[in-house]
Amino acid sequence: MDTVDIVAVRARLEEQRAALDRSITILTGERPATEGSVADAGARLTDADRVEASLASLRQQRAAVQAALDRIAAGGYGLCVSCGKPVPPGRLEARPEAARCVPCQAKHDRMHH
Repeated sequence: MDTVDIVAVRARLEEQRAALDRSITILTGERPATEGSVADAGARLTDADRVEASLASLRQQRAAVQAALDRIAAGGYGLCVSCGKPVPPGRLEARPEAARCVPCQAKHDRMHH
């Protein structure tokens, strides 16, 4: 894949966004109730923590997908948001929401973790 098929990428990203929206909706509906006996409070807290962590991860993925769709709309899709160089098509094929080339992503990850 030498060039990026923007129409196909947009469709794939929109599909991803819809799937993430469905997962977020389902998980939001599965948040454990906060009432109940003290005996199961520990288990419920663990479930709630797991659900919240999953929701945070899904929302982060959704934000990345939406940002990629915004870059398509603005005409900047496929360019690294850090250095401005083209993101390799193979990377975009594997991760259509990728905002950075691999070296810039590695730098970004080191700075934010």
